[in-house]
Amino acid sequence: MSSPVRGDTLVVTKLDRLARSVTHLGKIIEALEAKGVALRIVNLDVDTSTPTGRLMLNVLAGVAQFEREMMLERQREGIAKAKAEGAYKGRKPTARAKSEEIKALAEKGLSMGAIAAQLGIGKGSVHRALSPAKAPAA
Repeated sequence: MSSPVRGDTLVVTKLDRLARSVTHLGKIIEALEAKGVALRIVNLDVDTSTPTGRLMLNVLAGVAQFEREMMLERQREGIAKAKAEGAYKGRKPTARAKSEEIKALAEKGLSMGAIAAQLGIGKGSVHRALSPAKAPAA
């Protein structure tokens, strides 16, 4: 946002492409206003160069954040219900969770490719699990 100059208009297709929260949007709007730059959101036909446009933007941003929070709440409730029913498994175990199994298979003489295929992980993950840990940079 260093290139717009006073009198310019920043055009975005959708509000959610610009900001994820009302707070983030507020910071962007402040930065644009400080430079004298207007904002136009195409799909909502909102233009912040007018008082009505600024009002509409604030209302729409609040509604968008509310919708996001409601979606996250429904997601949490769905996960809790699935866990209670024993249907929620979570994400697949990562290669790190399989590091002991990787080392055991390597000790049996299996190649990295064979270990990766057997455990359903990438060769790079096998390589990292078998490589000695690197000391943190000082």
